Parts: sequence; structure tokens; C-alpha cells
Amino acid sequence: MSRQSISFTEPNDEWLKAQIDGKEYSSKSELVNDLIRQARKQQVEIDWVRTKLEKAENSGFTSKSKNEILAQSKTLLNG
Repeated sequence: MSRQSISFTEPNDEWLKAQIDGKEYSSKSELVNDLIRQARKQQVEIDWVRTKLEKAENSGFTSKSKNEILAQSKTLLNG
């Protein structure tokens, strides 16, 4: 595991200390690693949504009514 030296603003450092004092984490390192894991997971989800939106935008327009689209969506969601 590589070691890094980073600096925090005072408000961020106080927040980190409060999380550790609250026994949620045992160290700043553990907390920062968890925050990075969460951010990486969130980025994967954002990329997935972005891909789906781009695919939808590129698929063109439909002549179906709202009710037809809703019914089709429900059918797809319910298997």
C-alpha cells in the first residue's frame, strides 16, 4: 500500500476528526479510503446512467403514446 501526504482545509480536517471521534472510523486513512471507494462506485453508476441516456438519445423518436410507453416499461421491469 502506498503512503501519501495530503493536506486538508480546516473545516474538512475537523469533519474527519469528528467522524473518527464518533467511532465510525478508526483513522483518517480508513475514512479517506472509504470515501474514495464510494466516489469510485458512484462514478460507475453515473457512467452507466450516462451510457443509457446516450443510447436513448441516439435511438430516435417514437410515435407511441405515454400510456403505451408506460405499459411497455412496466412489462420490461416485471420480466
